[in-house]
Amino acid sequence: MITGSLVALATPMLEDGELDWGCLKNLIEYHIEQGTNGLVVAGTTGECATLTLQEHCEVIRRSVKLVAGRIPVIAGTGANATQESLILTAEAKALGADACLLVTPYYNKPTQEGLYRHFKTIADAVNIPQILYNVPGRTAVDLLPETVARLAEIPNIVGIKEATGILARGKRIRDLCGKDFAIYSGDDATGMELMLQGANGVISVTNNVAPKLMRRMCDAAINGDRRSAETINSQLNDLHQKLFIEPNPIPVKWALHRMGLIAEGIRLPLTPLSPGCQGDVEHALAQAKLISKNSVPVAKPEPA
Repeated sequence: MITGSLVALATPMLEDGELDWGCLKNLIEYHIEQGTNGLVVAGTTGECATLTLQEHCEVIRRSVKLVAGRIPVIAGTGANATQESLILTAEAKALGADACLLVTPYYNKPTQEGLYRHFKTIADAVNIPQILYNVPGRTAVDLLPETVARLAEIPNIVGIKEATGILARGKRIRDLCGKDFAIYSGDDATGMELMLQGANGVISVTNNVAPKLMRRMCDAAINGDRRSAETINSQLNDLHQKLFIEPNPIPVKWALHRMGLIAEGIRLPLTPLSPGCQGDVEHALAQAKLISKNSVPVAKPEPA
């Protein structure tokens, strides 16, 4: 079971929107050095919705090659069309990903039975560990715990990223699915508490900018050390909020740029962080001691 602090990795881009492969290498090395337990690539934070199919697969391919088995790579392969998601999942397996993360089909609003058949079809066709991803605030569809329990009976559906922020959801899924089914928080603000209640980790946006702190907090929470987890998380709380001041990944990409880790690139229809919000994100970075305000970046990997 993959556990701990997993980063929902931003996809670095140049100012013209082209993918920055050299920076991707730097980010991966940075996360390994900082102790991140695993990478989730080409997901929501990775701007999967604006990647071409070829780019999506290339991000997975390069990430797997660069990691070289040092930590798990989970590939985002969800789509609102079952056939597209099946193709992406099969390609991720062929490229060597350790697992896949499949978001609920967005926009077309399937029923619970439709969700069940969607995920079952992909799991039956591609023998790779698969993690469900429920984020109704973005998809307009909610994968209910009872449907998760049906899907958990399929051997290679091994867990869920639960991003509702509703703590009772985690307990309900655990009660229905048992201890061998992995539960990951997809909500940084409530991730610590969900892990203290028995979740296996967090797939985190905050981890992009604070990997070492997130690793320490997750280790403490998973081990039931509430005092240590709360102490560390208090340093991160402002980031958990301000990195969502505009839709993800707008704020976190600006924060990574402010830290000197990536260029400013982001793709339409997403736009760079509004000037009026930049001070809030900068303050959160300074509070977490990731930058010294109005100074040069604190952390910056070597150039590719």
